[in-house]
Amino acid sequence: MTPSGTIALPSRREQNKLATRQAIADAALAVLRSKGAGNFTVEDIAEEAGVSRRTFFNYFPSLEAALASVTEGFLDHALEQFRLRPSDEPILDSARAALMALADPMTVSPMAELFSLTHDNRALVRSELEAWDHCTTQIIDAARRRLGPDVNELYLRALAGSIISCGKAAMSVWFEQHGPDLSAESLASLRQHLIDAIGLLGSGFTAPAPQTPSAHSPQPAADSQHSA
Repeated sequence: MTPSGTIALPSRREQNKLATRQAIADAALAVLRSKGAGNFTVEDIAEEAGVSRRTFFNYFPSLEAALASVTEGFLDHALEQFRLRPSDEPILDSARAALMALADPMTVSPMAELFSLTHDNRALVRSELEAWDHCTTQIIDAARRRLGPDVNELYLRALAGSIISCGKAAMSVWFEQHGPDLSAESLASLRQHLIDAIGLLGSGFTAPAPQTPSAHSPQPAADSQHSA
């Protein structure tokens, strides 16, 4: 933010650095997709991205960190939306609204694909942990900016940890229901799970009412045969 209140645009150099970082992150996911977990190296990612090994390490300290940045990208977008919310809005309302603002289900696609490709590989699960740790720190910083420097530290850390746990739960339930399916319908389900998980946290985990068949729901096949 500039003194006049306008948003400062990144310089050309900063834009180039962001583009290179994104290219490496995209390459990490592409190589994971093509070679499979545990079957590639930093050199493979650098080659896919069209950069040197040295350049790779200028941006990421490890292969796992490059993969973690895929999930971090989505979480950073959500935090950008959070920061745009009214300063007097309850934080969990802001968090839920931020996720809802990411209306295109495809925004969760890279994160969903990374989870699908690494969930059963213990070595690469570290990439997911790094991403969620990054987001925990970002949530704490964003909440502290909202609430002021005197906010209770235990509250901040418990809040951030709870939000992250809800995110992990949403990812796990989605994967159990849809597996590696990355269709628009499946990704829309993941987005909704993320929104609903934050809603549960905001309600104090009030148990949702059991789902009951709608009066307009289709009748079971057996019933329809008897009525034919």
